[in-house]
Parts: sequence; structure tokens; C-alpha cells
Amino acid sequence: MADIIHIFQTKYYYLVVIFLMMIGLYATISSRNLIKKVIGINIFQISVFLFYIAMSKVKHGTAPILWDKSHVYDNPLPHVLILTAIVVSVSTTAVALALIINIHKEYGTIEEDMILEKQKLDIDRSNTA
Repeated sequence: MADIIHIFQTKYYYLVVIFLMMIGLYATISSRNLIKKVIGINIFQISVFLFYIAMSKVKHGTAPILWDKSHVYDNPLPHVLILTAIVVSVSTTAVALALIINIHKEYGTIEEDMILEKQKLDIDRSNTA
């Protein structure tokens, strides 16, 4: 039991990552509003970014700059990959929000239930015509 408490005290960022991941997953699954779903996906992505960066930290490591006083360096590759992932995340969010704007123009709402209901009415009208 003491080992588990010690792990949580020294690696508390895992709990933060799990907490953020569950918030993002819950927001994505439970919400019927499309903008809230996009926000939930963004929170989930941020938790993955934090996890990846936390895993790449080396104890007593410094920035990978040649320096006489340091012999242990952090690997810069995970940080570069996360910067790329952040750019992709922002781009995906922009496309998702643009799609939501078009959906709002077409259906007059961003609530998933109302959109599905209006689609069903449109299909029924086209079948009777």
C-alpha cells in the first residue's frame, strides 16, 4: 500500500492526465451539442499531449544544449512531435467548427437530436414525393 501512495505522490501528473482524459471522454459521449463534443475532443487531446510530454521527461535532464555542467539530456523528439500534434489538433478543430457552422445553416440547430429528427423528416418527405 505504501508503494502505491509513493507512486501517486511522485507521479501525480498521471492522475491529472487520467482526470482530463475522462472529462474529455465524458463530454464527447454525453453531450448532444456539437460544440460541446468538439470541446470534449480537445480536452481529450490535451490529456494525451500532457501524457506524452510527461513520459519523455528524464530525471535531472536538461535541455539538449551542449553544456559542460550537464551530462543527462531530455530527448527533444517527443516535444517536437507534440508541437506537430498541436498544429493538427488546431486544424481539426477549425474544420470541425466550420462543419458545425454549415450544419447550423442547413438545420438551424447544433443539437444532435434535432438534426437527426430533421433528417428523418426530410427522408420521409422525399419517400412520399
